[in-house]
Amino acid sequence: MVVRPAPARQASRHGRPAKARQHPAKPGLDARRTAARLLGAVIDARTPLDALTDGEHGHPHFLALDPRDRSLVRAILASALRHRCVIERLIAARLERPLPSNAHSLSHILHVGAAQILFLDIPDSAAVDLAVAQAKADPRAARFSGLVNGILRNIARGKAEALPRALDEVLDAPDWFVERLRRAYGAGQSDAILKAHRVEPPTDFTVKADPGAWAERLGGRMLPTGSVRVDRLSAPVFELPGYGEGAWWVQDAAAGLPVRLLGDVRGINVADLCAAPGGKTAQLVAAGARVTAVDQSASRLRRLRSNLERLRLEAETIEADILSWQPDRPFDAVLLDAPCSSTGTVRRHPDVPWTKTPEDITKLADLQARFLERALSFVRPGGAVVFANCSLDPEEGEELVTRLLAQRDDVVLEPIRPEELPGAAHFIAPEGWLRTTPAAPEEPARLGGVDGFYAARLRRVR
Repeated sequence: MVVRPAPARQASRHGRPAKARQHPAKPGLDARRTAARLLGAVIDARTPLDALTDGEHGHPHFLALDPRDRSLVRAILASALRHRCVIERLIAARLERPLPSNAHSLSHILHVGAAQILFLDIPDSAAVDLAVAQAKADPRAARFSGLVNGILRNIARGKAEALPRALDEVLDAPDWFVERLRRAYGAGQSDAILKAHRVEPPTDFTVKADPGAWAERLGGRMLPTGSVRVDRLSAPVFELPGYGEGAWWVQDAAAGLPVRLLGDVRGINVADLCAAPGGKTAQLVAAGARVTAVDQSASRLRRLRSNLERLRLEAETIEADILSWQPDRPFDAVLLDAPCSSTGTVRRHPDVPWTKTPEDITKLADLQARFLERALSFVRPGGAVVFANCSLDPEEGEELVTRLLAQRDDVVLEPIRPEELPGAAHFIAPEGWLRTTPAAPEEPARLGGVDGFYAARLRRVR
């Protein structure tokens, strides 16, 4: 079935555009309206999804929903963004001609409806009916309500055959993102990364002690690196055993690796730069380091302090821009988990490819290079700086470090040794730095199923 869009304009007998009819709100309609509105904010305005769905400072329409509808909106948006290109393919195949170029509202309504039909446990009839009601109540989409009905019903009828084919044929990412992945990793590995991005990730925990016991209590399993992994949480994080007593914190297993590159940190002075929300700070303190945690954001630093308080851990915290901050003494070691494009976390943040651009990556890489120069100035001669970020892009990792080493003769790369990362040695590149990707499968003796991360250990020789 091919559906024709309505004529470009309908007018009243007075020559003005016809107004959308007012319909009484249906149960669930506010949640779908909010999902479409937030999808538009992500796609059209490149607004990060976390900012829109934050439980305290999120979008006003999101905050007005009850907790159950907020969870539904998050699920709809995650599916709509993870599978945006597949959904677009299935919608386009049912149109005789493309939608008008300015029909953003209509497009978002269709994507929200299709995401529910294709990927969520919601009755097809309910998803279609609510999308039609939403279109009728939207002045920009009211004249397309019949089109919405026809497309979504057709998708629902044909999904058993059409969805597997589209998932196999379509790469769910914008062209620029696919091109950069393929240039860095080749077609095979980049396609595997993109497929991994479609799957909701498990939740990993770093525990203070006895990970085997906590794996049992949390209903998960212990990974070869000592993290605990739970495939599906039985309750919100704050309701899980051990939360109140500060026994663990949520941290992707790959994010826990850079701290290990500093070796035995007991009793030494370590600066954790760009430290919030504090997972690596907690690791360092738990390992016995005297930690100074620095972050420019006051709100993020408050969150770090709150997390440390829950974990019963203590660190010095400083609100400062590291480009202008000057410590009163050199540190024995520095950890810099630099702000980046976050392309390694797309499994958890499916908006990233749609809110970032190649120009953003270049700007962030330039900022990281300046941060790394500052980090090297904070460490004593002979001290180590671990540079890390959660980007998959070599411009923010391998290329940046290679360029720095070519420019400075007082800094050397200290290769990571396999025995330093038992269970994760396969992530050590021939050059001696760390590179994880979501494409690596989880195996009993080898870490996999993790975010994309880059880390390098640099030694200041004088």
